[in-house]
Amino acid sequence: MEKVDFLIIGAGAAGVFAAICIKQRNPNFRVVVLEKTNSPLAKVRVSGGGRCNVTHNCFNPRELVKNYPRGAKELLGPFYTFNPTHMIEWLKNKGVELHIENDNRMFPVTNSSQTIIDCLLSEAKKLDVELILKCDVVAVLKENDFLVTTKKDDQYLAKSLLLATGSNKLGHNIALHLGHTIDPLLPSLFTFNTPSSPLLSLSGISLPDVELKVEKKSQRGPLLLTHFGFSGPCAIKLSAWVAPQLFAKEYQSTLFVNWLPNLSEDEIAKELFQAKAANKEKQISTLNPFSLPKKLWLKFIDALPQIMRDISDRDLRKLSAKLHSDSYKIEGKTTNKEEFVTCGGVNLKEVNFKTMESKIVNKLYFAGEILNIDGITGGFNFQNAWTTAYLTALQSD
Repeated sequence: MEKVDFLIIGAGAAGVFAAICIKQRNPNFRVVVLEKTNSPLAKVRVSGGGRCNVTHNCFNPRELVKNYPRGAKELLGPFYTFNPTHMIEWLKNKGVELHIENDNRMFPVTNSSQTIIDCLLSEAKKLDVELILKCDVVAVLKENDFLVTTKKDDQYLAKSLLLATGSNKLGHNIALHLGHTIDPLLPSLFTFNTPSSPLLSLSGISLPDVELKVEKKSQRGPLLLTHFGFSGPCAIKLSAWVAPQLFAKEYQSTLFVNWLPNLSEDEIAKELFQAKAANKEKQISTLNPFSLPKKLWLKFIDALPQIMRDISDRDLRKLSAKLHSDSYKIEGKTTNKEEFVTCGGVNLKEVNFKTMESKIVNKLYFAGEILNIDGITGGFNFQNAWTTAYLTALQSD
């Protein structure tokens, strides 16, 4: 049996960063990280299409928490302690510079997730963090300390235990066994399948600014039309806000699309009427007054007379209404398996967010996605991992 000061289960972003921060504060501690797979930081590797969306260019905690459908209230205090400003500075001190993209996402200047992986693993090695791969935990018992048993019958006796297993059921099962409540685990960050949509043939068309609404929640931003429905940042971010509602409805709902969110319905109608008055002999297909993608515009006007003078004011009103509030039937979802994010997890009322320690089990800590916290796309889920890991390390003295 091996004695450990701080044992961490899970070598993802939260687990590895916590191990580093603990060793930085307590060089004499024995810190061990157990990872079931042979690939530490696997989600870091695939994040952002292999570039790693480290964090977001948002430094005001009150603004930052608005990007978390679940966990916003709980993360407000922690973000005053450790937010993107601190993570950027931490990486800079290790020689890793980040750059800001137009949508305020932040990536390493190398545009390679390997830069972040190499930085974290190099720092962990330098500090003598023990990273043990292919180590499958099968049991955790708590008396005075934590007795952790692996599939190979290795045993660790740990004074403190951090569960940083992400959405893996192992961590949730351990937490449940130790007396915690696990809120239902549901997919978050997915796209909307609309198999009856007449737009499926337009797969690949993108729009820079569209407003989507589902279940009384709305989101605005870039949209991508696909062969199965609606995707892109706008759709994926909206999915996080409505994940529990759509799960309860078995992903059957109505998606409303405002194709021209900068204009009211009356303003759209006014532009169409003006276009008709000024171009009575022209074809509506050649006018496209809102500069929508041509194939999409042709879909919208497909049933109308082609010459402007032949189009009734009533038809133009109907077109205005469609452009302002179009609707499509959602009949399922599609998730990105590599960047899969869940809502659900350890119930937040059972965790002290000043310390990340369990309110039920002394010296048991949680960090990252194992908690019922999830953010929209943009680096927010990683920032949750960095922040909760850092807070855990503050309690290790």
